[in-house]
Amino acid sequence: MARLLTKQTDVYRVDTEEEAVEMIQDAKDNQIRGGYTLTKSGYAMKTKKSKGEIIDSWMIVTLEKSYE
Repeated sequence: MARLLTKQTDVYRVDTEEEAVEMIQDAKDNQIRGGYTLTKSGYAMKTKKSKGEIIDSWMIVTLEKSYE
């Protein structure tokens, strides 16, 4: 029985929104070369709080790639 990858979801942590937008744009630009189609992408800000104060923040980038 042959195995063929059809879909892959990658989740990354980056420091800034600019890095998140750049990562998504790079994935869009590299679709043909990478042999995939970017079917879904997005980013969300996450924070870590301590005693009501934000002590750390980062972006979570999600890229969903489909292969044919």
